[in-house]
Amino acid sequence: MRLRALLETDALGLRLLGGEDELDRTVRGVMTTDLKDPSRYLSGGELVLTGLAWLREPEDAEPFARILASAGVAALAAGEAELGDIPDDLVQACSRHRLPLFAVNETVAFATITEHVVRQVSGERAGDLAAVVDRHRRLMTSGPAGGGPEVVLDLLGSDLDLRAWVLSPTGRQIAGAGEPLEAGLAATLAGEHLAAARTGRRGPHRLSAAGTTYSLFPIRNTGRGAAPAARDVRETVLSDWLLAVEADAGDWPAARLDLLQGVTQLIAVERDRRDAARTVRRRLAQEVLELVQTGAAPAEIAARLRVAAPVLLPGLGTAPHWQVVVARVEWDQEGGAGAVDTGPVAQALLEEILVDPATVGADSADRIAVAHHGDEAIALVPLPAGPVPDSEDEGTAHVGLHADALLAAVRDPLSSGLADDGRLTLGVSAAVHSAEGLRGALEEARHARRVAAARPGRVCAAGHHELASHVLLLPFVPDDVRRAFTARLLDPLRDYDRRHRAELIPTLEAFLDCDGSWTRCATRLHLHVNTLRYRVGRIEQLTGRDLSRLEDKLDFFLALRMS
Repeated sequence: MRLRALLETDALGLRLLGGEDELDRTVRGVMTTDLKDPSRYLSGGELVLTGLAWLREPEDAEPFARILASAGVAALAAGEAELGDIPDDLVQACSRHRLPLFAVNETVAFATITEHVVRQVSGERAGDLAAVVDRHRRLMTSGPAGGGPEVVLDLLGSDLDLRAWVLSPTGRQIAGAGEPLEAGLAATLAGEHLAAARTGRRGPHRLSAAGTTYSLFPIRNTGRGAAPAARDVRETVLSDWLLAVEADAGDWPAARLDLLQGVTQLIAVERDRRDAARTVRRRLAQEVLELVQTGAAPAEIAARLRVAAPVLLPGLGTAPHWQVVVARVEWDQEGGAGAVDTGPVAQALLEEILVDPATVGADSADRIAVAHHGDEAIALVPLPAGPVPDSEDEGTAHVGLHADALLAAVRDPLSSGLADDGRLTLGVSAAVHSAEGLRGALEEARHARRVAAARPGRVCAAGHHELASHVLLLPFVPDDVRRAFTARLLDPLRDYDRRHRAELIPTLEAFLDCDGSWTRCATRLHLHVNTLRYRVGRIEQLTGRDLSRLEDKLDFFLALRMS
């Protein structure tokens, strides 16, 4: 805004004392001060408000005016409440430095002037930024992105003093201006956004975290066919990005909300562009998957992988290790949930989980190829080539992805998006070093996913190492059999512990964990060996079992695992 506009606003009651020729200066902000030297707080373009408490001697006026002029302030407005009329020494000093000077009537509060200036400047900045956003959107729609979301986020920071970040539904930061969000905070914001989206509440959603309020704007993924309004929210909630703004949008005017909606639309264009870049990788994965599932010869599969090498294997060579990851998203069938096409949902979500360098490593994050077959998403993950294990005992358990690590950082936000009617289950194969092993890896990943599906919880994963363990069998034992088996062995011990506080169950767990070693178990429990022998004897007496027999030890072990 211009100084002239301030002078013409009757409600401000400003009276011009000097600087008529400078009234076309632009005001970019406002500052109130009574410091003799406020230069460290000035950046240029401000209207400086002062009550003149710093003016003790006539000689004080000259250096004050010089400091303001050197800092490039737009004008000085001096209040009349302290001294009455503005001293001539200050009027003359401002004139010498070509600094416009206003007198502020004692009936007008500085807060009134500040509020007016901030409102006008903010509105003008928003208008300018809206024009930039609109121009940038047209450029991105018709041609190269020209910087991506970061350009617009920088504009939000510089023109509206808004810090903002683009986050994935798992809390991964996709873009941001300035310091990145702390990972835990980003996951919290993503979880709140997903929970609010599942309830059907319109954005922006607001959340207070660590004493700061954030406003969350959904970024709709418009590149998947039907219009957003026509799609079930479950088809998009796990794949849409969000814009997190460090501000409370609850009292924003409509113009500023419209501006932020424009920003989200602009970022959605970039999202569509990135999705399009994955098309080739998806097609290659689909072709390889079809060959594996139809029983094609390993040589044919290997040939297809060699064709895919320039896309999936830059810098890795032609014979890496491969892992297969299988994911499935399921919704409860009540309320017509069966109409949701879960294959593409699982595909988009698995791509998001695997694209995070923190999850799969920087070398593999851009090489993931994900296809979907029916309601399954299947990922081919290339790993750097390394020495092949000499025996099955060595295995590849320490090579590549691990099921628990894949979901560790995303379990909480995704559970919010799945709410009470959805589940994500994921299985991970061992690493294989040739095309011949891909069929087995696919079946291994599918079996692991079934193990994960048998567990409680909204987000579950299992790895290949669990397929050679008792944990593969336990999830498939019918619930009534599990309850009967565990009750017969453990209920007498629980009842005794409840009545006598004898800690027989913890003693049994420790005894089995120590492989029946009296000395090690007594040391772990901080007991005398005789006390331990008494407790074990009581366990045998209550259950009719003998803990020196392998069969009875195994029964107790399985009962504890199933309880």
